[in-house]
This record gives sequence, structure tokens and C-alpha cells, in this order.
Amino acid sequence: MPRGVKKDTTVFCGTGRRKTSIARVRVMPGKGNITVNNKTIEEYLPTEVLRTIAKQALVVSGTETKFDVIAKVEGGGLTGQAGAIRHGIARALVKADESYKPAIKAAGLLTRDPRMKERKKPGLKKARKAPQFSKR
Repeated sequence: MPRGVKKDTTVFCGTGRRKTSIARVRVMPGKGNITVNNKTIEEYLPTEVLRTIAKQALVVSGTETKFDVIAKVEGGGLTGQAGAIRHGIARALVKADESYKPAIKAAGLLTRDPRMKERKKPGLKKARKAPQFSKR
């Protein structure tokens, strides 16, 4: 049970992932407060674009003011973390109420984004970048 949450409050959990970021998200009935790593979302995510990405599942389901969100996120950069938070919130909302699923699924928020950094190959400088070619 998260700190500051009453014992009789129902908490719905969801795990979100994107790139190398992992977000453990708890959604509970509340007023719409979003906390990420013990900071408000405005403190943690500096740009409005990132905040919009993170809140997208709440906006699509029309529950911005119905649920409080507590997220613990680690790994990757801010963009990946915002995407992971979005994925986790979407999963937790579906657990909270199945009636949100059609809208969230139609927006593509339940699908884990599979794009990852490609591994470096032997003989190359990066995943695809080859050393400069010289005929002589």
C-alpha cells in the first residue's frame, strides 16, 4: 500500500514499458493527482509534450479527475519514461474498469511499443555504421 493511502482504498496496478524504461503504476480513486518518483508530474516531466504523452490514457478514457496515479519509473530517458507511464496507466485503467478498454485499445495505448535500440555488430562502429571505405 503506498504511503498516504487509506487502507480501504482500492488500488489497481499496471506495469508499462517502453525502450529500456519500466514504470510501475498504481491507479486509485481520487482527484486527478499524478505523482512520479515522489514528485509531481510537473516537476518530473519538464515539457508539456511529455506530460501530455503520460496523461493520454486518462484523457482517452475521460478519467483525468477520477483517479490519482502513483508511478515509480526507472531506466531510459524522459521520453521513454513518459511512454512507459502511459502504458502502465492504460493497463491499470483496464483492470479498474473493463468499459474503458475499447477506447484505450482503439487509441493503441495497450500495445507495447516494440522499438528498441539495435545491437552493435562486429566489424561495424555502431549497429549499422561501417568504417569509412577507401579503395587504396
